[in-house]
Amino acid sequence: MDSPTDIRLSYAPMENRALVLDLLGWLAVEPRPYAAVMRAWRTSCPRLPVWEDALDLGFVHRQPDAGGRVVVSLTDAGRGFLEAARPDESSASAGRPAAPAPDRP
Repeated sequence: MDSPTDIRLSYAPMENRALVLDLLGWLAVEPRPYAAVMRAWRTSCPRLPVWEDALDLGFVHRQPDAGGRVVVSLTDAGRGFLEAARPDESSASAGRPAAPAPDRP
């Protein structure tokens, strides 16, 4: 029987796979405020729903932090997807300073 991560890996959207991996790599450094994630990754283009795909596939999770603001972090499935696709990036992220938000229109 396949694990949920295996199933997600096999059905991940191929059109924006690289962008979803970029989002996951950015979040692997540290959890990010929801507002920052939306500024950087939300799009109105129906062909590139990066945030929506990551959320629908269960790769990211939203939750309030101790101060009550909503933060976004990787789920185990998201970390597994990133590690399977980019093992060097995911293992190198531990202890690394936060990366700046990508330039996005």
